[in-house]
Amino acid sequence: MLDTKITGGTVVDGTGKPGFAADIGIRDGRIVAIGKVEEEAREVIDASGRVVSPGFVDAHTHYDAQVFWDPTLSPSCYHGVTTVVGGFCGFSIAPLTRESAPYIQRMLSRVEGMPLEVLEAATDWSWSSFGEYLDRIDGRIGINAGFFAGHSAIRRAVMGERAVGEKAAPDDIENMKALLDRSLSEGALGLSTTISFSHNDFEGRPVPSRWADREEFLELAGVVSRHDGAGLEMLPDIDFPEGVPELIADFSVAGQRPVNWNILMVNGRDNAAEVAGRQLAVTDLARERGGEVIALTVPCTPGVYMNLRNGVMFDALPGIWNEMFKFPVAERIEKFRDPAIRRQLAEDSEKFPPEAAMKSISNLAGHTVISTVAPENAKYVSRRIEDIAAEEGRAVIDVMLDIALADDLETVFLPDQGGDDRASWELRGKLWADDRTIIGASDAGAHLDLIDTFGYSTITLGKGVREQGVIGLEAAIHQLTTRPAAYFGLVDRGEIREGYHADLVVFDPETIGCAPVTRRYDLPGGGDYRLYAEATGIDHVLVNGVEIVRKGEHTGALPGTLLRCGRDTRTVAMDALRMEAA
Repeated sequence: MLDTKITGGTVVDGTGKPGFAADIGIRDGRIVAIGKVEEEAREVIDASGRVVSPGFVDAHTHYDAQVFWDPTLSPSCYHGVTTVVGGFCGFSIAPLTRESAPYIQRMLSRVEGMPLEVLEAATDWSWSSFGEYLDRIDGRIGINAGFFAGHSAIRRAVMGERAVGEKAAPDDIENMKALLDRSLSEGALGLSTTISFSHNDFEGRPVPSRWADREEFLELAGVVSRHDGAGLEMLPDIDFPEGVPELIADFSVAGQRPVNWNILMVNGRDNAAEVAGRQLAVTDLARERGGEVIALTVPCTPGVYMNLRNGVMFDALPGIWNEMFKFPVAERIEKFRDPAIRRQLAEDSEKFPPEAAMKSISNLAGHTVISTVAPENAKYVSRRIEDIAAEEGRAVIDVMLDIALADDLETVFLPDQGGDDRASWELRGKLWADDRTIIGASDAGAHLDLIDTFGYSTITLGKGVREQGVIGLEAAIHQLTTRPAAYFGLVDRGEIREGYHADLVVFDPETIGCAPVTRRYDLPGGGDYRLYAEATGIDHVLVNGVEIVRKGEHTGALPGTLLRCGRDTRTVAMDALRMEAA
């Protein structure tokens, strides 16, 4: 007898071929029959009028710490995601030392928007090795999850305080290589790192990996090449300044693995296609050198909910902006009152060239006030700074800073990044059809009060497929399932095929989508809130044959597999995604 049978649905199997009518039989967590299934089952799911697809594979998350306080890994599970990969940008929470743990916590609170009180309350942070961290969460996760070992975590564990501000000595590099080698042997899925100027620690200094030189990056990549199923990730400066394309290409060659980078975004600029073309040219360079580089794309322009208290994103603006966020809040408030500093901030915000990927962040006039604290600021909510400035006859910088100061810097601003026009959607469709990309980059688990891309899968199917029609249903599901599974070398996942793990989603193609973003006050340790959005149109989500979501409600089951390198992954050929897309 089958455990579960899904009947009457249209199966879109993830390969990209047209959907077909079929039942699916499940036993012991695996798909054992596809077609007309006559065998009886203990449970039958009626999928009439619905699409049955593989569970979605999220290629970029930061659920490393959330798994301790929310093993369901919400909201991803409600959006049909059955497998996540985390530990990216160099920001894993293992390996640790007793000395490095407090630094990692404070770094994450700043660079990844995970409130410090939440991190401290989530767990005791008592593990040391990567294997010990994995053992702590194995058997208690709701969906499949694997984690990369982060360069910054490794560098800090090996070099201590010298990890920030110093070049690694030869002995340091050898010790880092040994620690990475051990972490991969214990199950880390690969090595992640960052060189992005937007990644600064709690004191406003570049995170540890940003102090590495070329030799360090390539030596560490070489360690990855010796481990079956291990991968590479590097977050570059997304404008790819001189030398960066060569570094990321050679990083891939040294590791003999494809490298994914985050984030290729379409945001409504007139030169969006030109910018994307320049970014994707990095893949062409890598391929010429015998490597592979894959861009993660998001299916919408992310809402970036910024404030001047934590300073994330504001600290990436030119000139003295970054310096401001090295000061404690009380001292920063006083500096923001200084007319001379205000003039300098205004001037520096205009120094981004028009083609810069973060130009919209620097356009202070285009920011909208999303939420305020002080009663006198309530009148500004949902209004653009430029409109307020024009109405009150004041400078843009004065309006923004005065509102923020009245709120003790807790005002939330949203830059105008555009990207919901028809031309932007058509460009996204072209990018998704390009074999140099994968749809992903949700960042779920990070930037809890900053960005809203955690619903990337339902946005793709709701907006990209149904509303805009820039990608077909089968192609979109291929992008959300088989393609990322192939990138990570996931064994027996990402496709509806007999013998594969029964990670499945049953959804209504006419209603699937991402509901409006709200605030959810469920963080441990007294944390304030996180941005959150429900999914619409998803009836059932199964992980390893066990139903975890039914009609938008979690069943309480935690059947996820902790993915380990070499056991649950296999080495990916450099040209695997090119061959797959051909």
